[in-house]
Amino acid sequence: MSEIEKILLSPGRFDAGGVPEGYDALILERLIECQSKAGQLPVIFHVARDESRLVFLTEALQFFAPGLEVLAIPAWDCVPYDRVSPHGEVVAKRIDSLSRLAARFPRQGENQDSPLVVITTVSAVLQRVPPRSMMIEEVVRLRKNHPLSQDVFYGFLTRNGYQRVETVREAGEYAVRGGLVDLFPPGCEEPARLDLFGDDLEGIRVFDPVTQLTSGERQQITLKPASECTLDPTTIKRFRNGYRDLFGAGGGEDPLYEAISSGRKMAGMEHWLPLFHETLETLFDYLPGAAITLDHQCEEAMSVRHDMIRDYYEARISLAGNGGDMAVSYKPLPPKALYLEAEEWRRLTSSRASCVFSPFLPTEDSPAGYDAGGRGGQDFAHVRSQPDADLFGAVKEVIENNGAEGRRVVLSATSEGSCERLATLLKDHNIGGVERVESWPQAQELPPAGVPLAVLGLEYGFSSPHILFISEQDILGDRFLRRRKKRRPAEAIIAEASALTEGDLVVHSEHGIGRFKGLETLEVESAPHDFVRLTYDGGDKLYVPVETIEVLSRYGGEDAARPDRLGGVAWQARKAKVKKRIRLIADELIRVAAQRELRDGEKLNPESGVFDEFCARFPYPETEDQL
Repeated sequence: MSEIEKILLSPGRFDAGGVPEGYDALILERLIECQSKAGQLPVIFHVARDESRLVFLTEALQFFAPGLEVLAIPAWDCVPYDRVSPHGEVVAKRIDSLSRLAARFPRQGENQDSPLVVITTVSAVLQRVPPRSMMIEEVVRLRKNHPLSQDVFYGFLTRNGYQRVETVREAGEYAVRGGLVDLFPPGCEEPARLDLFGDDLEGIRVFDPVTQLTSGERQQITLKPASECTLDPTTIKRFRNGYRDLFGAGGGEDPLYEAISSGRKMAGMEHWLPLFHETLETLFDYLPGAAITLDHQCEEAMSVRHDMIRDYYEARISLAGNGGDMAVSYKPLPPKALYLEAEEWRRLTSSRASCVFSPFLPTEDSPAGYDAGGRGGQDFAHVRSQPDADLFGAVKEVIENNGAEGRRVVLSATSEGSCERLATLLKDHNIGGVERVESWPQAQELPPAGVPLAVLGLEYGFSSPHILFISEQDILGDRFLRRRKKRRPAEAIIAEASALTEGDLVVHSEHGIGRFKGLETLEVESAPHDFVRLTYDGGDKLYVPVETIEVLSRYGGEDAARPDRLGGVAWQARKAKVKKRIRLIADELIRVAAQRELRDGEKLNPESGVFDEFCARFPYPETEDQL
């Protein structure tokens, strides 16, 4: 057994050098195998330094070890002491992973010893989480053709943070249409459509959240909390008592205290998480005895995070000391109530086996250091810098030389489109044996002369005594990848409307800034219709039909803004000013376009291979219509 395999068999810190990014996924897989052979619980708790590393490592482990269970626990996507809540998708991922861990430790049964890697970030591991008891007690399994009390069911949804909307599109939402209930529980790939008849569950179907069309049937479905803060009489009373003990009696000037006391969700209430629970736990409590591995520069990232938490807390305290309307309603909890301090982190990790990865070799003065054997990959920058150099000839030479030495060479690209282009370029330059693979085990099954090509978000390649990974970026040069979320306009409108809280400022395209006062049903021409009620300066009210909700948008300016006067000229004046500026910009763009149209350009007919190579250097991810 090598030193790298011994490090997680006894408590204490160990530094592993020679672990470049990408190679760390292979090391994690090897450590899991070592634990299984040694009779230990095969569980690794890895702390990534940031969100991008969490995403990459999750994808890399799925490539290198397709059968390995990997749970990701992201951090809230908002800053400490923010006025907004974390996004529902982030909360859903966190709760799904936490509930799985709570059910696993301890767990009786045949799956207790199945290998597991849990990946989180520095920001997430330093934050306290709801207790495991909540993640066990607030999980409900519904079965087809079984009794289901509607009072109990809707009480569960309300208590656990599900948001009622018109159309279900994201995790944590539900909609009611007579006996049909659509809901999207955390941990489910698709939302479910429940067919209720009285207190009986007659059917469970899943559907596409975009088209809303049914795609299949299920015999059962598991419901998990949609929020880390539950709202029931017990938690509301606990919050009220804790809030008054810390900040004194609340009142009408404190929207948070008033909203929670009324059993209503409030934007940003998660930042008072300790007041909703009798006690909070840490991620270490969810993973008893698990060995810990850390990214390179994790400790530096922790120091930065601690400084950020302290700075935001002091800014809130300073704002409250200066007075003003914005300061009254925000009363921050002390940092140690929600976050781990440096000393507590050291205490929690000192009793466990831990290993810090580094791409650099361990120094002689590091008694607990080990060289894992990984090195940087093959960089072709020196070849690209030479005008007449044969870039792909150099790539071919590296592949052949390493193959002759018994080292498996693997090529990686960042997307399906770039993978196809790279394969074409290699073929055009007479580099044979390239075969598309989906996983590392599949790559190992190729004959020695085969060159696996995979989609893997690896920026730079790496090497070890038996492997050489060459990334697309190593060959063609740096790319500036920007991850992007697919946005659907209709979905964005619904999601934004459902996220509004009574009292939020919104902007009407014709009438300006108003205050959202909720949904109201009015009878129009002897038929009920749903309206969004807005109030303006002076107490004027405006009812907007939900069918035309696209005329509304969330106000994104300062919290201290005042609503406009309904029918006043201030909003129209601001719109006219903006239109004038837009018109001037448009005139300039039209002038430049006209000048370009009048000029003759030189027509170029590039060779197909050269053009493909040019396309491969495109520094951004392709859109769907470009693939």
